[in-house]
Amino acid sequence: MMDAGPSLFESGSGTAAPLAARMRPRTLDEFVGQTHIVGEGHALRRAIQKDNVPSLILWGPPGTGKTTLAEIIARMTGAHFTAISAVSAGVADLRKVVAEAQHRRALGKRTVLFIDEIHRFNKGQQDAVLPWVENGTVTLIGATTENPSFEVNSALLSRSRVFVLKSLTDDDIGAIVDRALSDTDRGLGNVNVRLEPDAREALVGLSNGDARSALGTLEFAVSAAPEDADGTHVVTKEVVADAMQRRAVSYDKGGDQHYDVISAFIKSIRAGDPDAAIYWLARMLDGGEDPLFIARRLVILASEDVGLADSRGISVAMAAQQAVHFVGMPEGFYPLAHATLYLARAPKSNSVGRAYGAAMRDVEQTRNEPVPLHLRNAPTGLMKELGYGKDYHYAHDDYAVKQTNLPENLSTRKYYAPGPHDENPTS
Repeated sequence: MMDAGPSLFESGSGTAAPLAARMRPRTLDEFVGQTHIVGEGHALRRAIQKDNVPSLILWGPPGTGKTTLAEIIARMTGAHFTAISAVSAGVADLRKVVAEAQHRRALGKRTVLFIDEIHRFNKGQQDAVLPWVENGTVTLIGATTENPSFEVNSALLSRSRVFVLKSLTDDDIGAIVDRALSDTDRGLGNVNVRLEPDAREALVGLSNGDARSALGTLEFAVSAAPEDADGTHVVTKEVVADAMQRRAVSYDKGGDQHYDVISAFIKSIRAGDPDAAIYWLARMLDGGEDPLFIARRLVILASEDVGLADSRGISVAMAAQQAVHFVGMPEGFYPLAHATLYLARAPKSNSVGRAYGAAMRDVEQTRNEPVPLHLRNAPTGLMKELGYGKDYHYAHDDYAVKQTNLPENLSTRKYYAPGPHDENPTS
């Protein structure tokens, strides 16, 4: 748990803090991005200015300003700011925070309780916060990278306003980088730095909308950059790439990105868009997604969306699953990409799912009809006497002759309706 007293920047000793911490905005005017919620005229900005901020849940990707916004709200409303992390805090920590907040409240001072990664609190821990939010002992500001509809219990959610923060744009990141380079108080303005244009472009792109990643990489790149004859740190594209090592990846294979990207992948294949499909495949593999999870989804799609329009699709998908299991990664991307492109280019039919769904509706909504006598086996004399197997027509004798194979009450049902691209098995 950490209480926010005077910040390092305000005390004048801020050079010891990382650049991202030193450059943390202190006012809404310094805050970059999220104009859809804190821009002029928007509800949250008006609430802050009127000192009428409700409990909030801030939902958005890493590095988009959730913690910063919470600190600004506390500062601008004159509240005491207390921050805890749901990763390490427990109910005992919450009780201590509440006791201190109650004491401040008696003295006329409000408390903003910021819970970082609130989705990591279990139901009991979230319930422990609820009464103190309800009676106004604390104003809760929770931050989460996960969908609060699933990760925050409904009672707490109903007492909070949810605001969605978006990934920062390249222009936003560029503005943050430029400000850090020019700021002589908290930034690198007192350091001789030349950020080459292509290096700036690379830094902005590789940061992937994460301001913290951009500033951390910039600081490291400046410290590692060679100096020219004038003592200027020359930051080139190569220095940025070396400092970053790996692009900031906005993908959590256990969170929303897992579901959002696989959805985009499946829908791109369904739409017959191989370019989009292969892009989303690359995004998943780059983010560390389980390749066998992707393979399983391809097997399902091969029947669900390609189906009888190209029955080879399921064979290709199964072969890809076996190949990935056999070869492993990183080369396993080849069979996955192969199956992805094949299925994206294949004709599409959803007749398999439609037929099964129609049959299942009758299974669920009608009585379990007895099997027609002519379709029953008759291994005993008694069964034969009862008519089991009587008048059964052996299909191989004459395919032109048909018999009713459905229960009598469902004999007129047609479940399978061929799609326009369904293959004819007799052709």
